[in-house]
Amino acid sequence: MRKTGYRRFLVWTFWISLLFTIGFSFCYMERVVPDRLSIVLDQEETLTLPLPFYFTLQSDSEEVALGNGSDIPSDQITITHDQLFSLYGRSEGSYRLGLDFLGIRFKEIRVDVVGTQYAVPCGAPVGIYLKSDGVLVIGTGELIGQDGLPVEPAAGILRSGDYIERINGMTLTTKEELAEAVAELKDEEALLTVRRGDERMEVSLRPTLTQDGESKLGVWVRSDTQGIGTVTYLDLNGRFGALGHGISDTDTGEMVETSEGSLYDTQIVGVEKGSAGNPGVMSGVIYYGPGTLLGTVESNTEEGIFGTANDRFLRSVASEPLPIGYRQDIRKGPALLRSGVSGEIKDYEIEIEKIDYSTSHTNKSLVIRVTDPTLLTLTGGIVQGMSGSPIIQDGKLIGAVTHVFIQDSTRGYGIFVENMLQH
Repeated sequence: MRKTGYRRFLVWTFWISLLFTIGFSFCYMERVVPDRLSIVLDQEETLTLPLPFYFTLQSDSEEVALGNGSDIPSDQITITHDQLFSLYGRSEGSYRLGLDFLGIRFKEIRVDVVGTQYAVPCGAPVGIYLKSDGVLVIGTGELIGQDGLPVEPAAGILRSGDYIERINGMTLTTKEELAEAVAELKDEEALLTVRRGDERMEVSLRPTLTQDGESKLGVWVRSDTQGIGTVTYLDLNGRFGALGHGISDTDTGEMVETSEGSLYDTQIVGVEKGSAGNPGVMSGVIYYGPGTLLGTVESNTEEGIFGTANDRFLRSVASEPLPIGYRQDIRKGPALLRSGVSGEIKDYEIEIEKIDYSTSHTNKSLVIRVTDPTLLTLTGGIVQGMSGSPIIQDGKLIGAVTHVFIQDSTRGYGIFVENMLQH
């Protein structure tokens, strides 16, 4: 009986260990093996993958050839930890590589074969204005009716993060339009068209006449947002990418769904240095007006804000275009961060400490540390407003700063610039 129990214990230990090993290997592969790669047409790319075992890399298309030291390209090679191999794209388009272990497909990698891309790294601070797509509901609130009793008419009907698009059929673009429409209703019922995520609904809501004689819905709303950020790049068609992360509403924490926006001149007037537990901030004045306009914002996404620069902005950029560096080109070690935080656009020394190829957090793919004494003296490292500052390594534009570490202002996250260029 004792031998049988011991044997059963060994069998269970084996299977549990096997399952743990497979699970750990799968998670490891998800983190260190990229979901997608971009390679330049008719140019051989040499790279490695930190694989724990021998894997078979297989191309599903003859348009992407593989090599591992042999002069003969093929559609299948065997590779292991840190072994160099090459990719060669024969035609522009999107293709797939399969990563197999013992005949089991562990992962598929999308390979985009592209022409040589260039962009101008900017680093210029700008004022950003976004108009929300509808009137954003921040929350609901309590009112005092004419009878002196508290009432909350919107409770359970509207939620934080809702967008009010229309009232009684009238399209809304500003919170002022909503207030004026409600004031005219007195205590008559309002039919609101509300967007909640991907759902659009009609809700009825009766305003409350308050003690001051005004008609109100009992909602806190916002129809625009503004702030200071940094432009990462201008492409050769005059389109810009900035921030490296989306703009979220300060109260709801949700990404602002925007209908339009603009970039404006800004002047940096001061910097509050970052410290442990207290991220610093760039303070500035935004100059609104037709003579200070720099471009139009067309989208607000997880990877940043994007749009078109005007001629005035294009003429102000003195930097030369640089080739784009893709994720496989990036290495741990020294790099440069370009920023106008001092009032003048300069390059500062940083260190790339970590590269994460997974797509779970596209704007946290790099971990960087500021090493430049001048920037450390000026800002303490990375401060709010520097998001979007371009990162340059080996003469290529590779990424942008996105976040600062709350407990260590000298360190922060960055995004691959190729993720921004997809917009």
